[in-house]
Parts: sequence; structure tokens; C-alpha cells
Amino acid sequence: MQEIRKPAHAGSFYPADRDDLVKSIESSFLHRLGPGKLPQAPPSRNRTSVGYLVPHAGYMYSGPVAAHSYYNMAQEGAPKVVVVAGPNHTGLGEAASLWQGDAWETPLGTVEVDREVEKLIISNTKYFTFDNEAHLYEHSVEVQVPFLQYIFDSNFKLVPIVIKLQNPEVSKDLADALVKIINENGVDLLFVASSDMNHYEPHDVTVSKDNEALRYVESLDPEGLFRVLEADDITMCGPGPAMTLLYMGRSLGATRAVILKHATSGDVTGEKDWVVGYASAVVPLPGK
Repeated sequence: MQEIRKPAHAGSFYPADRDDLVKSIESSFLHRLGPGKLPQAPPSRNRTSVGYLVPHAGYMYSGPVAAHSYYNMAQEGAPKVVVVAGPNHTGLGEAASLWQGDAWETPLGTVEVDREVEKLIISNTKYFTFDNEAHLYEHSVEVQVPFLQYIFDSNFKLVPIVIKLQNPEVSKDLADALVKIINENGVDLLFVASSDMNHYEPHDVTVSKDNEALRYVESLDPEGLFRVLEADDITMCGPGPAMTLLYMGRSLGATRAVILKHATSGDVTGEKDWVVGYASAVVPLPGK
């Protein structure tokens, strides 16, 4: 009998009805803060990136910003494997964990989990283990899956990762394993770092704090990012996955990240006294 991870946040973070979910995703692309057009994935793969930074709030808040990453991602065509790493909001489970099972389900259908790549990650890291408890109610990975299904249909496999212990050592542990899997095992792997930016301060404060953090993202400086978050009390929700992306970029010869879109929940709702920041970014491969 297959073990399928059922959606925990359909009907809250995104619509539970299939047609309504498609409309919500498409409205994110067409929103005034989104790319302004719908993506079209080419039939063949044209890999140009290491991976993407993508926000993970409810679609009505962060969907338009997330759509910028997914619009660019679609242009590369479907990869064999998408590794989605998000932070642990629930406090459940192990410090750094992969979901062990056969597939993830959303209102758009099911996505097969790449169990072979999962085994390779476990065997090449010291902090990561199998633990489904951390994934049961976590939204940071789940909200990315419908966007991936929308742009790639079922033409990819998923590796879901939840990180509770977010520090440079854990992030580098994962990054080194993923780079080895790409280089030595020849796996066509795309990494998605699920993270929101600064939380629950006025719009202007959040924009300023986000810009400080995003400077280190742009320069592929995970240690600098970690330091500035602590020093300036920037409540970025997902520094662990973001640092993994930056470490991967450096190891694979990238020289920069490109911020595709930065906005706050206040830009969407008009309520700017108490906002959350959102950013989409890409780490291009060398020469791309």
C-alpha cells in the first residue's frame, strides 16, 4: 500500500477545489505584483539555474511574488527532481528531516517522491534523517507543490525536506550532499528554498531589513546572511534553506543571485503597519 502525504493546508493557505486552485495560481502570475503573464514550460529541459528562493505564505499574500520564481523556473523545462526545503513552523519532529513515503497529494493530483535521491541525501549528510512527523502539518513545503504541478504537471519527482535546526553547518551539510548528487550521480536536480523575509513590523522597517538580508543573498554569502539576521534582528523565516541555496551556488561556480521580486504583504493588502516581507530570487549557473 502506498504512503501518500495528504494536504494539510488546502482550504487555508490555498484553495481546496482544483479549479479554484488553478485560478488562484493563475491570478498570482497575472497580479499587478506578479510577472503579468502565464508561464509556458518548453517540452525539453534547458537548465540555467542552481535553484530559487520562494516565499511560502498564503497565496493571496505571497503568491504574486512567488510567481516570479515559478515563471522563471518554467522557462527551464521540467527537471527530473525538485528538492523543496522549508523551515519547521510546528516544532514537531527531528532537527532536519526528509519525508519517507511514495507521493505527495494536492488538489492538482499526486507527485511521486524520489526515494532514491532521498537515500543518497541521507547517506551523504550527518544532520538529516527520515522523519514524517515534521512534515505532517508543515506548510512551507506544501504550498510550493501546487505551483510546481501547475508549471510541470507530473513530469518531475519531489524531495521534501523540513529544517528545524537552521545554521550554516546544517545548511552546508545539505548543500554538499546535493552538489555531490548532481556532480557524481548525474541527477538533474533543482533546489527550491522556501522562505519568507522579515515578519510583523511596519512596511518601511521590513523593506529596509529585507534589503540588508538580500544583499547577502545576492552576493552568495550564507555566513554573512546568518550574521546579519542575528545582529539586526531580521526575522527571516527560512534562513536554513536559503543558506543551502547559496552554498550550492558557490560550489557549482555561480557568482551571484538575482532578486526577481521583493514586496511585502502591505503591498498586497494596503495595510502597512504590520507586514511580512516576501522575495523571489534565482541563482543562475555560470554563464547563464
